[in-house]
Amino acid sequence: MPHLPHSSPAALQLTDLPGPDVTVRRLRHPGRWISGGLVLLLLAVIGRAFAVGQIQWTVVGQFLTAGVIVTGFGWTLLISACALVLGVALGFAFGIMRLSENPILRFAAWLYVWVFRGTPVLLQLLIWFNIALVFPRLYIPGIVDERMVDVVTPFVAAVLGLGVNEGSYLTEVVRGGIGSVDRGQKEAAHTLGMTPGQTMRRIILPQTVRLILPVLGNSAIGMLKFSSLAATIAMGEMLNAAQRIYFINGAVIELLFVCAVWYLAGTTVLSIGQYYLERHFGRDAATATSDRRGFWAWARRPAARGEA
Repeated sequence: MPHLPHSSPAALQLTDLPGPDVTVRRLRHPGRWISGGLVLLLLAVIGRAFAVGQIQWTVVGQFLTAGVIVTGFGWTLLISACALVLGVALGFAFGIMRLSENPILRFAAWLYVWVFRGTPVLLQLLIWFNIALVFPRLYIPGIVDERMVDVVTPFVAAVLGLGVNEGSYLTEVVRGGIGSVDRGQKEAAHTLGMTPGQTMRRIILPQTVRLILPVLGNSAIGMLKFSSLAATIAMGEMLNAAQRIYFINGAVIELLFVCAVWYLAGTTVLSIGQYYLERHFGRDAATATSDRRGFWAWARRPAARGEA
């Protein structure tokens, strides 16, 4: 006896569907229009305040490409790059130490994070700048014997202060990234005969870098902005150059806007680079994931005739 489909009086029929001549009415969202209007009004008020305020925009345009400002921005980029490299190196080194089986290494890494993450970065900059009061000379037998005041220049103090402070934050980031890698991969690497060092370099760290890449991008952007603190130790970066100019001509707000434009330009370029890096590594991760899924699908398929 053939099976009859179950019929229900509540089932929709084709004739119950609306025809093409039915008027479609879109949902109204008055809250969106009201909030959007308020935001536009606020932007208009702020824009008008800057337009009619006591700001000499011609001075802003004049000093935007001034040689001393451009040179100062070059120093800003150099300080940021060197401090970020130092911070990343320290972050990975102490992040691995935090997970070491050696209790002394774990304690040293914890102490580093506790000290440098628990004190303000501006305070650390001032301490590095005056470190010669604690260590008058830098003496390494047969290598260097110099006065500390000649070694730790404002540039070196800025790089050390910003880099060491950033490394304390990245230490915890790296520790969390390493802990996020599947433990089974480490066990599989050991099964293949890899040493712990090879497993860390070839298996764990590449995946950790991909996991913490967004944080590293934010660190680069933050480092570019934090480099302005180097002005407090007489480092000739962009903000310090702007201060020396407006102490003479009195155009305070104009020079500050010049610095703001250059900082926004730098952070915009870094944000674009971060976006493409994340997309690149994300594509690689997606490809690797699809390959693993394809392998397991092939491995779990029914065995073909002739296969052992």
